[in-house]
Amino acid sequence: MAFSFLVLLLFLSGISSSESKLNVNYYQKSCPNFERIMQDAITSKQINSPTTAAGTLRLFVHDCMVDGCDASVLISSNAFNTAERDADINLSLPGDAFDLIVRAKTSLELTCPGIVSCADILALATRDLVTMVGGPYYDVQLGRKDGLVSQASRVEGNLPRANMTMDQLIAIFAAKGFTIQEMVALSGGHTIGFSHCKEFSNRIFNYSSTSDIDPAFHPKFAQALRNVCANYQRDTAMSAFNDVMTPNKFDNMYYQNLPRGLGLLSSDNVLVTDPRTKPFVELYATNQKAFFNDFAHAMEKLSVRGIKTGRKGEVRRRCDAFNHIKT
Repeated sequence: MAFSFLVLLLFLSGISSSESKLNVNYYQKSCPNFERIMQDAITSKQINSPTTAAGTLRLFVHDCMVDGCDASVLISSNAFNTAERDADINLSLPGDAFDLIVRAKTSLELTCPGIVSCADILALATRDLVTMVGGPYYDVQLGRKDGLVSQASRVEGNLPRANMTMDQLIAIFAAKGFTIQEMVALSGGHTIGFSHCKEFSNRIFNYSSTSDIDPAFHPKFAQALRNVCANYQRDTAMSAFNDVMTPNKFDNMYYQNLPRGLGLLSSDNVLVTDPRTKPFVELYATNQKAFFNDFAHAMEKLSVRGIKTGRKGEVRRRCDAFNHIKT
């Protein structure tokens, strides 16, 4: 009996979640200046490039939704491998976000070489930047290792696209363990940042045989977007704010905009037209505290998705390259 009980304990310990190996004070002894170094890098970058917060949040989500939060999106392609960041949907990820992670990693390597993972840097930078621009604070568990795989072929079907139907969007998030309400809360990240014109051009040019513009748009907003994006095919950098009212402030204005015809992407607009998501849009539009609470909980959940610990990962010396070339 005692032997059977011991076997059971060993079995249970073997299947315990890797999340249990993480904690908020993971670097307290091994790199005591970790948070100060991070704050210095984050503050300097955000002051000089105000779109860094939105860009880093997007980078983090794109990382975590594909094979977990393991900094695989930071890896550069080489002659042997086309990495995640070169997948079509990731080509528009902002350079400022990558630059922030490189700066933070460089500073940390000078003080605590080989200690802090790129995955933890990205996770903490995202939380601190969201808070810096007015969003909610949430705990970030630390102790992730950096992933050992980054392949562009693994990206498609794991990230939401602007032209997806609600069924497709729900399916993507459900496959990763998120409820419809959590999906709507995470969508509130669009309260900061911008989207390139190609992501919504189908809504403002030649929308249908009867209308050039998606009738769900506010007419004046649609015309303004047409003016901004008039040359988007030649100038692919042309873009518009996701939240036209308070683009640099993390608040609940994104949800208030949707019923007014000010949702930029098709995937934004469908949130207020589908009966499965509309009640949550209405809740968050009138109750910013509820949005902040739900966004924080959803981000905590996302931030530990698919994490690597122990020998399942490494602490990279450089965030854009594995410690050993993968062939």
